[in-house]
Amino acid sequence: MITKKIVADQILSYLQHQITLEELVDWAENALLNGDFQETDIKLLTPIIARLGVTDVKSFGLSWDDCENMIHQLGYTLSVKMLESAA
Repeated sequence: MITKKIVADQILSYLQHQITLEELVDWAENALLNGDFQETDIKLLTPIIARLGVTDVKSFGLSWDDCENMIHQLGYTLSVKMLESAA
């Protein structure tokens, strides 16, 4: 079952470079095909996942602001932290 948390985690994984844009799009497309959404959140989840599913199309794209807005709609807030990289 796909919940708000699962969708938010997928977006966060993309932002943290744990998954590629292609993997995010594949996940979203499969999620839409399977349609196993938490019933109480289906009206919220469907447009967000549909939007993620077309982000590989150049005219749609996916910006930081897009991700931040979707995360916010899902009930979460993004926080950015900078760490010194090991040289």
